[in-house]
Amino acid sequence: MDIKDYRPRIIDKQIEDYLATFGAVCIEGPKWCGKTWSSSYHSKSEILIGSPEGNFQNRRLAEMSPALVLEGETPRLIDEWQEVPPLWDAVRYKVDQIPEKGQFLLTGSATPVRKGIIHSGAGRIARLRMRPMSLYESGESSGKVSLKELCEGKLTPAMTGEVDLRDLIRYIVRGGWPGNLNTPADKGGLLPEEYLNAVIEDDVYRIDNIKRNPTKMRLLLRSLARNESTTVTNKTLKNDVKAIDDEDIDTDTIGSYLDVFKRLFLTDNQEPFATQIRSSVRVKQAEKRHFSDPSLACALLKATPDRLLSDLQTLGFLFEALCERDLKIYAESFGAHLYHYQDYANKEIDAVIELNNGNWCAFEIKLGANQIDEAAENLLAIKKSIDEGGGTPPSMMCVICGLSNAAYRREDGVFVVPITALKN
Repeated sequence: MDIKDYRPRIIDKQIEDYLATFGAVCIEGPKWCGKTWSSSYHSKSEILIGSPEGNFQNRRLAEMSPALVLEGETPRLIDEWQEVPPLWDAVRYKVDQIPEKGQFLLTGSATPVRKGIIHSGAGRIARLRMRPMSLYESGESSGKVSLKELCEGKLTPAMTGEVDLRDLIRYIVRGGWPGNLNTPADKGGLLPEEYLNAVIEDDVYRIDNIKRNPTKMRLLLRSLARNESTTVTNKTLKNDVKAIDDEDIDTDTIGSYLDVFKRLFLTDNQEPFATQIRSSVRVKQAEKRHFSDPSLACALLKATPDRLLSDLQTLGFLFEALCERDLKIYAESFGAHLYHYQDYANKEIDAVIELNNGNWCAFEIKLGANQIDEAAENLLAIKKSIDEGGGTPPSMMCVICGLSNAAYRREDGVFVVPITALKN
């Protein structure tokens, strides 16, 4: 790659910090999200295991002599190491033998089965999760509002500019794939569609050499797309496939396929937030379903920009997925974590960010500015309920909005911030 063409990523700072702390760093995430480019930017030599050059000679060399491909100036990039799983132990052994920091950068777009990998790498190989680009990284967010400062209750009111609904739809359909940023709006859905084809037709088999039913995998993926940004159970997914596609799939198969999707970083679910509240309120322990990028759900639903314009309910769920993808990227850059909240009284908080100091912040996500009042009232009601239950209330409450032209604090203390003005 030409370094001058590199587009900075939020994860860059974490990569630098990890290289200064650990002997090796493994950057994991979905294919095409930019792992190789970022790793190459931070390395001084590299070997691409998945390269087809010379009839895949790099892979064959790694299979014959894993230690040999580790030779080179450090940090050395080992791209798509999972193609030859013994490389993990070779790196771990080399780091043990030469106790220096920042020797290797590994990238992986799949988590292989443990067979053939002797050691976890704990203490030697640190893991970082990379995701597709946030709106700030792709240039669609002005970055006028820092999420870190917002979580500390700091916000300078600002006009952030008008937002076109068609632009938001384009960001969702196109996704945060670096190779798709300059694609014309009417072609933006082609790359996510091809991504899914590649996963189903090739990657699913290569992860463990087990053949699976591609038709049932597509049915399950379509069901996940229909239930994007919800907390549906595996049983509900089964019933959804039966009701909509008139096909049957047993719950064991659903469980095994979901595990494969997770190992391929195709899904990126949002965990529930519960014990930290320490309240008498009973809280559900269900993950919120997400793809690694909302564009994948669009591709599965055949959701073109024109179709989404006429289906605002579906658009609302996909917009929520877009915001929660970005919130997760921003929050993890400063050591915070993203969750969601849902109790048995059907009270929900779209996104919860827990900070290192134990404080937590509550976010509602709304596409239209006309929904801000309702969202703020919901946050205030849940805060009151947690207070009365003896729990720890949120230290900050915010409505993330799509079609808002300003970032400000309301009289009731709830912040309002457009997603197109947010950064880490």
